[in-house]
Amino acid sequence: MSSSYRDRPVPAVIAALFCGCLAVGLPLPVVPLFIHDSLGFGSAVVGLAIGIQFLATVVTRGYAGRVADVHGGRRAALQGALWWALGGLLYLVATLPGLSAGASLAILVAGRLAAGFGESQFVTGCVAWSIASVGPQCAGMSMSWTGIAIFAALAVGAPAGMALFTRSGAGATMLACVLSPLLGGAIALGARPYAMAAGPRLPFHRVLGQIWREGAGLMLSGAGIAGLTAFASLYFALRGWGHAGLVMTAFGTGFIAVRLVLGHLPDRVGGYRVALWSLAVEAVGQVMLWQAPTEAAALAGALVTGLGCALVFPALGVEALKRVPPANRGSAMGAFVAFLDIAYGLAGPAAGIVAGRFGYGAVYLLGAACALAGAVLVRRLA
Repeated sequence: MSSSYRDRPVPAVIAALFCGCLAVGLPLPVVPLFIHDSLGFGSAVVGLAIGIQFLATVVTRGYAGRVADVHGGRRAALQGALWWALGGLLYLVATLPGLSAGASLAILVAGRLAAGFGESQFVTGCVAWSIASVGPQCAGMSMSWTGIAIFAALAVGAPAGMALFTRSGAGATMLACVLSPLLGGAIALGARPYAMAAGPRLPFHRVLGQIWREGAGLMLSGAGIAGLTAFASLYFALRGWGHAGLVMTAFGTGFIAVRLVLGHLPDRVGGYRVALWSLAVEAVGQVMLWQAPTEAAALAGALVTGLGCALVFPALGVEALKRVPPANRGSAMGAFVAFLDIAYGLAGPAAGIVAGRFGYGAVYLLGAACALAGAVLVRRLA
């Protein structure tokens, strides 16, 4: 396939998605430390607070998909940006002095819920918008670029959030979580809309029934990412390593490199084949993290995990889109991404329980086991 305008999504959509998703990366290393060190709660509460945002997204993906299918991806993105900014504002309130630990935690959890609803609409809208801008023949490439935007935001946002926290406190990080989705929404407001495909629209439960197998593979892949986002900062602190903010940078570097170089593979050679090898590589990266003797080895494990995770979403997403009529692509993407939300929502608390009983390193053994289970599932699908 030659490189042309139609091979790439609209740059403004990718830029908006990057700016909005900074609100995912910014609080990642800060929220666990704030809950554990400042508020005094344990690992299980940390996992619950991290995971509840993803539970909020999973129950609203159907709504987000319908908005994208009926009104277009830009409308969904704009609504999501406002809700996401509200979540950041609640984060900021939770850090104000004078609140009890319980009150701060409750406000923070409310912020995670609002942010989850905003993320659901924003990401679903941008992904559907991106696919509409290139057409289904380049859906895999489109999803590769939206994934680059998301994980570049994680790679930049996590160390930036940690730097703000170290220099100015949690409030500075949370203020940035208000501003970044507003900036993403402003970019989306000025970008060109694309009409969604016409035709019959299936109920969301029927769309879900068509793509659940591919979604299950994505869900198992997400367990490794959940372990990185929720517990890397605590794992590094326990081992006396001082660069926890670089974990998502290492992950994002591997992730982005593979998508830039090999993002065309799902469209060319088929999604199942690409997903199978990707999940195997992810499992290797998780084992490297589990057994890491040094900080450098742990960062290398995060890098390899990123290499493996890079193409799971577009590879299985291409196969999922083949199962639904064109007018249901927004709902299909909403349903498909919901499985990743389920992974984050369940893996966060599960990893917290595992960390409490077996130590933080065991979280990555759990991630490796899930990735291997996903590879077995994809092998059967193929």
